[in-house]
Amino acid sequence: MIMSPPRNPLARLTGRAEALGFTAPHIVDLDSYGDGAGDRLRDFVAQDRHASMEWMETTLDRRAHPKSLWPQAKSAIIFGMNYGPETDPLITLNQPDRATISVYARGRDYHDVMKGRLKELAGLLARDTDAEVKVFVDTAPLMEKPLAAAAGLGWQGKHTNLLSRDYGNWLFIGTILSAADLTPTAPETDHCGSCRDCLDACPTNAFPAPYQLDARRCISYLTIEHDGPIEIELREKMGNRIYGCDDCLAVCPWNKFAQVGREAKLAARDDLNAPSLADLATLGENGFRTHFSGSPIKRIGWLRFLRNVLYAIGNSGNSELRDIAAIYVDHRDSTISSAAQWCLQRL
Repeated sequence: MIMSPPRNPLARLTGRAEALGFTAPHIVDLDSYGDGAGDRLRDFVAQDRHASMEWMETTLDRRAHPKSLWPQAKSAIIFGMNYGPETDPLITLNQPDRATISVYARGRDYHDVMKGRLKELAGLLARDTDAEVKVFVDTAPLMEKPLAAAAGLGWQGKHTNLLSRDYGNWLFIGTILSAADLTPTAPETDHCGSCRDCLDACPTNAFPAPYQLDARRCISYLTIEHDGPIEIELREKMGNRIYGCDDCLAVCPWNKFAQVGREAKLAARDDLNAPSLADLATLGENGFRTHFSGSPIKRIGWLRFLRNVLYAIGNSGNSELRDIAAIYVDHRDSTISSAAQWCLQRL
């Protein structure tokens, strides 16, 4: 006897998703989806606001709509995973001899945590719908934030990040594309109102206007994606931010409804909440790889990381750190040697 698919293919998926630490699934009908995200992306690239991220330009057509990436896709199923911090993520900005690391990078790499669990959910969905599926966690040319907003998981705030009434700014996004027709959930409306706290908090004025970002001035881009020296004007504004920046996220009033993340693997490591700049600068390349094993920080490599740490030391105002900066003045890498020289001049 052939068993027919369950009447509601999402019933089992929802229960399992919550057991795995995800939100309930939110769904977009891809045949009717089109909120102008592709046009906004083209404008973003045309104005060179993508900086050196050339992959945005080369994948522009595929990135514009999920069906351009996979024409057979009928539905997008969106999940969130909460990583809300236990403490104020900006508290270390007032500790200049310490480093400030973006909340999401203080624990395990979220790609590693989420991908396997999403594949399990995708397997359940494929079994219950008899339709092909594909899994994505922020590594393919797929615009997940606009999809999440269209599905109702949250909305894109004026800082361009996904924002939720239940989780504030602290959600990772995972996506399953399915060839099955599934009933969509209602999109979320924008609840930012007249608030501009996120825009005013940006230390480098990286927002030309609400809902627009210029990556060339964004500390997250500069510390993670940008290779080579950083403009002096901008490195002075980086303070002690050595990996990412949470300023625009952390000041949002919606965070008063946020919940502390429950996933143990995403919890902040004690040694990454306020690490010593002196200790980080003297890790060495092998020490860096060992210290950040399993962390997203490892992917930027030792030299880019060291550049960021030296800029933070230069901004610290702590003359006791001069001897550490002096170690790198004659470094073989010109970006590191120039960072060390600038650091000594500042101190």
